[in-house]
Amino acid sequence: MEQQIDIEREKQKIDALSHIEMCKMWRFGTSPAIWRDNTTELAAYFRDRLFVHYGGFTPEISKSIGW
Repeated sequence: MEQQIDIEREKQKIDALSHIEMCKMWRFGTSPAIWRDNTTELAAYFRDRLFVHYGGFTPEISKSIGW
């Protein structure tokens, strides 16, 4: 049986993340798989929140989270 995803609830979770939390998830691939699956609207929402809303990575954030 396929699990139903509550899109609005997932968007609220994404909205609650800080800029640095989102950068860490992006860099290290630790966000839920549904947020990384480019075939879902949640992946686009996550990407837009990080890169449009927050402006993506800053040099300071990049250096602070490392590799």
